[in-house]
Amino acid sequence: MPAGAVNPFAYVYNYLKQVVAELRKVIWPNRKQMITYTSVVLAFLVFMVALIGGADYGFAKLIMLVFGE
Repeated sequence: MPAGAVNPFAYVYNYLKQVVAELRKVIWPNRKQMITYTSVVLAFLVFMVALIGGADYGFAKLIMLVFGE
């Protein structure tokens, strides 16, 4: 290698070492928290699907009233 060139494997190794170090800092949720978070997300998802589906149905009916079949 030319003078001043750095081994690319050293970059990859350093990156992976930093990733592992950051993952050790993460506070992972316990089972109860994960069930709670999942339930909240699923409830929100059901609500949003119903809201958007209802709005779509309502707008479709409105368009049919305005423009006819």
